[in-house]
Amino acid sequence: MNSPSSLEQLLHTRRSVRKYDAEAHFDHDAVAHALQLATLSPNSSNMQMWQFHRVIDANKKAQLADICMGQNAAKTANELLVVVVTPDNWKQRAEMNAQKVRDAFQGREDATSKRALKYYEKLIPMVYNNDKLGLFGLGRKLLSAWIGRKKPMVREVAKEDVRVCLHKSAALASMTFMLAMRDKGYDTCPMEGFDSKRAKKLLGLTGSEQITMIISCGVRTEEGVYGDRHRVPMDDVVFTH
Repeated sequence: MNSPSSLEQLLHTRRSVRKYDAEAHFDHDAVAHALQLATLSPNSSNMQMWQFHRVIDANKKAQLADICMGQNAAKTANELLVVVVTPDNWKQRAEMNAQKVRDAFQGREDATSKRALKYYEKLIPMVYNNDKLGLFGLGRKLLSAWIGRKKPMVREVAKEDVRVCLHKSAALASMTFMLAMRDKGYDTCPMEGFDSKRAKKLLGLTGSEQITMIISCGVRTEEGVYGDRHRVPMDDVVFTH
């Protein structure tokens, strides 16, 4: 099991592996360290509203594999990682960040620190505080549209927009995790094909917590990679303005 040494090698050798070698050695401590690196990922407003649920127990792993529609990538994995977003943690995380600002600027308060505190103490609560029907978000959308008539304004302020924002941050952490695992010589596969209701029940997640993806981990077999990687031409996806 060779470990790539450069970012370019990591990117070229990382593949979504559909079958793992059950006989190969697997170090679960590598997952723990890769998760430490994943938490360094950029995320919206440094709110860090994510959780990572490691499924190692054989019985629970088999149940989760069945919930993943019996995919080989799940059934043959040494460990399954469930990446979760936590919308209800916004208040605690906003307070945490506000306190960090106070500590960082203690004795030298200036316009920058005041803006940062206003951001976490006023703007974040306004955007993240949502009711079940999303009426608060509708009000924010109307206000955003009104202000946006005369100057640039953020338009993604509804409850669904916040949900998308959290999943984007969790996806960034997921990619960091998968590259970190590849750096350690292991393979992964991000999966979206799963029964989210049953997965949440298995893990004891709350109603508001949402699963971004489930990532299988292991050592690839030859048949675990279906073929050469192919991507659409760069001209189809990269545009210069």
